[in-house]
Amino acid sequence: MLSVQNLTVAFGGESLFDAISFRLGAGDRVGLVGKNGAGKSTLLKILSAQQSPTQGQVAQEKNLRLGFLQQDIDFEHGRTVVEEAYQAFEEVLALEAQMAEINSDLAERTDYTSTVYNDLIVSLNEVTERYALVGGYQYQGKTEKVLLGLGFSAEDFDRPTDTFSGGWRMRIELAKLLLQDNDVLLLDEPTNHLDIESIIWLEDFLTRYPGAVVLVSHDKMFLDHTTNRTIEIVGGRIYDFKKSYSAYLQIRQEMMEQQRAAQKNQAKEIEQTEKLIERFRAKASKAAMAQSLIKKLDKIERIEVDVEETAQMNLRFPVAVQPGKVVLTLEGVGKSYGDHTVLSSVDLLIERGSKTAFVGQNGQGKSTLAKIIVKEIAHEGHCRLGHNVTLGYFAQNQAEYLDGSLSLLETMEEAATDENHRLVRDMLGAFMFRGDDVDKKVQVLSGGERNRLALCKMLLTPFNVLVMDEPTNHLDIRSKQVLKSALQQFEGTLIIISHDRDFLEGLSDRVLEFKNRQLKPYLGDVRFYLEQKKMDSLRDLERETAKKKKAKGTTENDYHRQKKVKGLRNKQSKIEAQISALEKELKETDLALEINYEETIAAPHFFDTYHEKKAQLEKLMIDWEKVSEDLDDLTADQ
Repeated sequence: MLSVQNLTVAFGGESLFDAISFRLGAGDRVGLVGKNGAGKSTLLKILSAQQSPTQGQVAQEKNLRLGFLQQDIDFEHGRTVVEEAYQAFEEVLALEAQMAEINSDLAERTDYTSTVYNDLIVSLNEVTERYALVGGYQYQGKTEKVLLGLGFSAEDFDRPTDTFSGGWRMRIELAKLLLQDNDVLLLDEPTNHLDIESIIWLEDFLTRYPGAVVLVSHDKMFLDHTTNRTIEIVGGRIYDFKKSYSAYLQIRQEMMEQQRAAQKNQAKEIEQTEKLIERFRAKASKAAMAQSLIKKLDKIERIEVDVEETAQMNLRFPVAVQPGKVVLTLEGVGKSYGDHTVLSSVDLLIERGSKTAFVGQNGQGKSTLAKIIVKEIAHEGHCRLGHNVTLGYFAQNQAEYLDGSLSLLETMEEAATDENHRLVRDMLGAFMFRGDDVDKKVQVLSGGERNRLALCKMLLTPFNVLVMDEPTNHLDIRSKQVLKSALQQFEGTLIIISHDRDFLEGLSDRVLEFKNRQLKPYLGDVRFYLEQKKMDSLRDLERETAKKKKAKGTTENDYHRQKKVKGLRNKQSKIEAQISALEKELKETDLALEINYEETIAAPHFFDTYHEKKAQLEKLMIDWEKVSEDLDDLTADQ
């Protein structure tokens, strides 16, 4: 399907990859992993032909269809969500435009007996047949299902794309890719802007996807659930195993332990041989033996231990002056956007030194409350900070606030104070930006590197209350662990929003569940919260919620549903019979036109009747599609 041969990529004399090779086949679901800046996004761009390698080539099968979800996307202004998603069906839209043009020409003409009119009829038939063949009568239903699966509501479909945040726009782009029926999907951090319910939907989609998938993700659980192969980029080389991420890590560790043991034994043998050589060299009678041992030693292939990525950032959050016992008080806090109420009459008290996790589905108000706390948005009710409180805030899109035209060093120096200006280079070094790295422009950094820089910049100002909204987006797995450790050691007050259960575990002493515009507290960390919910993970919570909805619907509406299904099936059968009869009549008419055109069109009101049947057939097709979609919706959960 797709083959990478001796691929080398170099920037400024340094190699990102060095002669790497691998093949992709149908059914391969590859997790592409490695530290931030290892070259994962660059490799995806090369596979998609958006970037050229320094050496080597990417060979692919003829007519291979490839879709690429990038971290940075652009939309044409003026389109609604559903209109943008329809762009996935280029041929269908082109055929629709062609049919509209032909029908417009036919409506304006009165020369029913002319050759031109007949040619238009023939063209319309050909275009209509092609339209049906490429799924023209099903694409709208498919689009709506994918958009709903990715978390959009039916009310969102007609909203302009530019009214949505970057995360929701990313979902629209993901929907387009999933609808294109590609042979290969390249996904760069697809879960960064998805809530747990949408991640579960995407997991299910990818596990059933028949083509090849290459995805970059730092979500360990997502990788384990969706991939059957792991390719890790380390030091310009790749390690490729047909295992999911956790299984791959175990195998790699076992292999490296075996390599270390073999290397140690070999080193002993070499040392003993060298001692013998030194002893025999001193004796003329043993000189030949010494030379033989030297040749033997030269032929030994030295055992090497695979390269292991050990570099990691050094992170410690500074604490400002000690605040009062109560650092935050909320009374009757509410927030609405137009008619949509996100939070209502929220009361909350946060004490000094506490660590609180906000959990819940997207749209339930977690980020909204974080913005209210840091006074970024207006609201109802009262939000009061305690005595001596100094806030630190890391937003979901914190990295987007960085100026791409500045270098890393300029970014830090611009934000530094007189007291810490001299520490800027040391701080960058602690975040793995060393040597010439500090002179790079921010715009060339990967998503994970930008997040690291944003964290580094935030540490220039001491604080005693830290609010973090999805701080692990784009961070590699090792960096996520370092961040978690730093937050556990943070002596101030922490409020954190995350969908990542592994990251949250052991990080908080209280969980606040956001649901139905209200907050429900659970004392303990996320493990205790899930135990109270009788769940193993946040994902299970979402699944259980969905199951309850389905069970409730079955109990209350089963009889009515079955009755409706039966009625729709009867209606579908009748429409199919009508379509079959009309298609037969039109086929006979088309045959008569080919055999004896003049005599056929001489029949009274021939063209009126002919066009009426065509219009009736088109309406029946639309009716059939609508009934089929209603049936699918009613029977999907049975």
